[in-house]
Amino acid sequence: MHIKPKKRLGQNFLVDKNIQKKIVETCGLKNSDTVLEIGSGRGEITDLIAQKAGQVFALELDRNLCALLKERFNDQKNVEVINQDILKFNLRKYFSRTPGKIKVIGNIPYYISSPIIEHLFKFRDKIEGIFLTVQKEFAQRVVAPSGSKEYGSLSCFVRYFAEPKVLFHISKTCFYPVPKVDSSFFRLDIRRKLPLKAKDEKLLFKIIRAAFNKRRKTLRNSLEGVIPLQKLNEFFHKYGIDPNTRPEKLSLQDFINLANI
Repeated sequence: MHIKPKKRLGQNFLVDKNIQKKIVETCGLKNSDTVLEIGSGRGEITDLIAQKAGQVFALELDRNLCALLKERFNDQKNVEVINQDILKFNLRKYFSRTPGKIKVIGNIPYYISSPIIEHLFKFRDKIEGIFLTVQKEFAQRVVAPSGSKEYGSLSCFVRYFAEPKVLFHISKTCFYPVPKVDSSFFRLDIRRKLPLKAKDEKLLFKIIRAAFNKRRKTLRNSLEGVIPLQKLNEFFHKYGIDPNTRPEKLSLQDFINLANI
């Protein structure tokens, strides 16, 4: 059964056998692991995961691919194919009877990488670790340190809930169809406790988004109308921060301090 990649779903199949094996080996799977695979595609990586893990739930939005997956894994009891959108998938409900935490592995489209990670964080109490193949530029933004040009609201958001680490890069020639850019395979280690806990998380992320939406402006100007000037001045004075500093110079802890004030 030949399946043509659908551009509207952002499908780029990872076809390099060596990279497929490297991904699964890097995840360090054990027979006791339960894995949720996002975007199982044609099932090559699913097959490798099933050889290592105790149970695999292959999540795939494309109905034609689901039919292919069900046919391929019909005789494998430890593989269950699910035709559903990850952004509508309730992990807590689906894995309510699964002992312990699950691992998430996936090759996800660039245009919904942020929404997928945000969705997964909602169920972080059920997740042991997240392993994702994303476009290289996206991965660089996730792991970017404060002060760098890639550092932004995405860096802060992800680092608040997890420890990100790029494991290796993947050439665009390893995919079909060949995308315009290279990719990266990276890991998100979920924080069991939030050491940098904000009093009001919604306010924290509102401040971070507002700051980086006008990243070329000083913090004082970019947060005008978001935080009262009196509170900003209190923050600058208390933590010894230059009022003319720009958003990218602030660490996540700095933003949390600001939100808490």
